Amino acid sequence: MSTSPATPTASTLRAARRRDRRVYTRSHPVLFALLAAARRRTVTRIGRTVLVHGATPYRQALTQVPLNRTATGTTGGAARQLSEGGTLFDQEGAEHRATRRAIADELGTAGVERLRPVWQNVLDRRLAPLRAGRDVDLVPLARELAGATVCVLLGTSGDPQDIAAAAAEAAAAAVRDHLPGPRRPGSARTAAGATARLEALLTPASGETTRPALRAMLALAAVNTTVAALPRAAAWCADAGLWEQAADDRLRPALVGELLRVTAPSPLLPRVAGADAELDRCPVRAGDRLLLVARHAARAHDQPPNARHPAPPAVAQLVFGAGPHACPGARLARTQLDDVLAALAPHRPAILRARVDRRAALPTWRSLTIRATDARRTAENR
Repeated sequence: MSTSPATPTASTLRAARRRDRRVYTRSHPVLFALLAAARRRTVTRIGRTVLVHGATPYRQALTQVPLNRTATGTTGGAARQLSEGGTLFDQEGAEHRATRRAIADELGTAGVERLRPVWQNVLDRRLAPLRAGRDVDLVPLARELAGATVCVLLGTSGDPQDIAAAAAEAAAAAVRDHLPGPRRPGSARTAAGATARLEALLTPASGETTRPALRAMLALAAVNTTVAALPRAAAWCADAGLWEQAADDRLRPALVGELLRVTAPSPLLPRVAGADAELDRCPVRAGDRLLLVARHAARAHDQPPNARHPAPPAVAQLVFGAGPHACPGARLARTQLDDVLAALAPHRPAILRARVDRRAALPTWRSLTIRATDARRTAENR
């Protein structure tokens, strides 16, 4: 085990980036190579597909271009195919705005504080072995943390681990409806079955009226983005020497924003244009497929995290979308990561083993095993 560096240097930042790139190159190698090759231009057309890499056209695509929210190959289209529809992702107009307001209320300041003890309990229990000098795998921790949060948020008594596993399975089965390339025979049926199993696990408490499809899609989004982001952020801290910043209450909020920017948990947003438009002088026609590359728009690929000189909020926020398509769970994601970093920082953990999850819907680790390197823990166990 290599000791975690004390402070970030050019060398440690490069090492952290090399490790993090593995979640892309080993899980989605063809797509990653295509996007990397095209990123020199802010907008690139390939047939009827428009790749959007620049921050400005990315924001314009989400705020100024009418989008077909139910088209095949989009998040909303997949949601409608997998269930009976009526989710945040395939709604339009007043219905979409009403659902967003309701979710935003649940995930506002008061809602997040109500949920916070849930994941803090998971952190206290799951990280206890670090104090005894034992190893901890952060991926199961992230799954339970996400599953437990979803259970309380949606008012279900289901098992957090089972819900997290079902959400991961449903997302993995549906991912081919989001990404370019041929579909496997029976993939739609497999994805629908996985989503139905997730809906069954999310049976609400008496009196709850939220639609099963909306509940399932909220759980799917929350679990998969959480499991993608938290272990990767911790790996950046361990490899780049960011634990001192994570331990600093004044710097940690900026570090959280920077780590979410560089991990870009949802690195690619597939959309379809609902009307003719133009993005950075590139014509867009109704029906064109838009691949909005959040990873590149937020400069995650070439600007490492820097809590002392963070990216402008307008850029960092792009990993959560923009305008009416901004993620209502941004506050929840930031608060969870802040608490995870605060809990890990005293131990200054280093990485023992890391394995990429090649099946996951979002680029992430299948396992990320850490061990404490702090002097306090060593002294306690002599």
